Amino acid sequence: MDQIQVINEKRESKPLFNIGIREKTILSIVVFTCFLVGIMVFGSFIKEDQIAVNLTQKNISPNLKYLFGTDWLGRDMFYRTIKGLSLSMKIGIMTSLISGTIALILGLMGATMGRTVDSIITWIIDLFISVPHALIIILISVSVGGGLKGIVIGVSITHWPSLARIIRAEVMQIKNSEYVKISKNFGKSNTYIATKHILPHIIPQLLVGVVLIFPHAILHEASITFLGFGLQPHEPAIGIILSEAMKYLSSGRWWLAFFPGLSLVLVSIMVDNIGKQISKLINPKLANK
Repeated sequence: MDQIQVINEKRESKPLFNIGIREKTILSIVVFTCFLVGIMVFGSFIKEDQIAVNLTQKNISPNLKYLFGTDWLGRDMFYRTIKGLSLSMKIGIMTSLISGTIALILGLMGATMGRTVDSIITWIIDLFISVPHALIIILISVSVGGGLKGIVIGVSITHWPSLARIIRAEVMQIKNSEYVKISKNFGKSNTYIATKHILPHIIPQLLVGVVLIFPHAILHEASITFLGFGLQPHEPAIGIILSEAMKYLSSGRWWLAFFPGLSLVLVSIMVDNIGKQISKLINPKLANK
């Protein structure tokens, strides 16, 4: 009777909603994703007159009407910041997808097309990793004329090597498995093996890698634009906002750089957290927790 009573007490003490690690992970992914999508959607609907010059409202500190204050031209910093974040996130999505595609193709080629191709791809990966990203982005951006095209090409070309190395290592491990060897014995081509046997197993690593590229991409885009080699000055990008704000920080207008910089960091942390949560979600050790 005592044992039955103890079991009943344990059952009654359990919480009504028993949320495990996977449920918490999925919930955090959904919350962060909805927030980031909301920023992009809201930023896309901001009109030009909402960030237009208004000299009668210049240099206003943050208040209930102007949450992020106004700048030296009377432009609403809240709308400019959201517009800049939306633009940076669109660039981050484009560059991370392009980088992920490059990493996938080269990773598969290096692991499945023989030692010669693997040596060439490995040499290219080591070359890109050895050179600072910022320098390559600046050179590429300047060579193609700058602007949105230049920054997208520059960031995309510089952020694939680490993911390609991970995919290559994963493919090398899968290639030595028994079912791949059996498929080779049946005369299947390398292309067939890569698309039918190997690709489905590396999609989780590819997904996590693409998500983790995103924060690095938007930070590099902001830093290059801040230096004057990225987007054009008329674009409401975070890098341009921070670059312009540096001239007025000494006069006490701290909000011009504080809120845009903080927003960029928070968005980067959120996206990085989504990648880590997805990595937890696909971890087989956490499947039953």
